[in-house]
Amino acid sequence: MNKEELMKKTKDLIAVPYCCSELKTAAQNWLDAVGTEKETEEAKKYIAEMEADIVAIDDLIQLTESEKGIQYFGAEKAKAMAEHGKEIKAAGAKYCDCAACSLVEELLNNKETLLS
Repeated sequence: MNKEELMKKTKDLIAVPYCCSELKTAAQNWLDAVGTEKETEEAKKYIAEMEADIVAIDDLIQLTESEKGIQYFGAEKAKAMAEHGKEIKAAGAKYCDCAACSLVEELLNNKETLLS
């Protein structure tokens, strides 16, 4: 993936309503720094934030089966999310497949380009 594609994916990530504010800020800071002397520094911060925020599939399953997850999502949605998480884990998924986590996984698979 080239830099322009990473920039588009980053804009798509920022547009995801449930993407956390810290990640949106890190993403925008990197976009603002592209082409400047701060680009590598901001890319490192962006990568660190993505690594901290991506949801491992086991964490998703654990959350959606917990009391906290049931309270947050509602019993029906939490159950469906847990079942979906188990299905995609069985198929080999390492991370949640929501829009935000899917974009983060793609971006993290291109760290070298982000840092170049």
